Amino acid sequence: CLWTLAAILKETLKDALVPRAGVLKKLLAPLDAVLEGFYNAILLHHFESHHYTSPYSEATNNLISFIDLLEALLASRIELELPLKCQRILFLKASYVLNVISSSIPYVIKKKFILLLKKCVLYKSREDARSGSLFLGTPSLCEDMLALSNAVLQVVNLTWLNQIPLSGKSNYFGSSEAAPGHDSQGGSDQTVLRALSLVVLKALEFKIHNSATEAEIK
Repeated sequence: CLWTLAAILKETLKDALVPRAGVLKKLLAPLDAVLEGFYNAILLHHFESHHYTSPYSEATNNLISFIDLLEALLASRIELELPLKCQRILFLKASYVLNVISSSIPYVIKKKFILLLKKCVLYKSREDARSGSLFLGTPSLCEDMLALSNAVLQVVNLTWLNQIPLSGKSNYFGSSEAAPGHDSQGGSDQTVLRALSLVVLKALEFKIHNSATEAEIK
């Protein structure tokens, strides 16, 4: 079901001949509350379970399908002037994703979620992309980006980054130690390192631009 819905969303976004906004609203509006429930139920799951130990297990594949759906929902957001809750939930409840990333799930899932967060911090509405503005003009997007930034900065201020592996081996963010038997050069996944750094920098940038007081900025 997750895969089918993601595939329909992707095909709709590719189709230049259909009124995409109308089709997306018709498809997603009845599922809005259901998808929010899915998000809560799936991401509040206990990922320490033995079902997630293998990157090839059915549970892991289901989670990958869900990430693909979240990615399609994010991409479809640009078509609607007023985004639905299911298109905003990734921003509004980013803490769920951040918790999953620091859990003991397979590295492939962590990487997909980190790259999805990178897409979130780089997301712009069509108007903002057209104007080239550094500041977000859409109130809902501004609110969502602030919620995402707050969630990221909150965990980064704790020890979250130290729990994030930078490869399928045992390299961790901020660690100068090479994994046993591995060359210290090139041991880390540079894609994940760049994505994580960008997520933190963008969250910091957005928070500073939207902070009311000097004390808050500091």
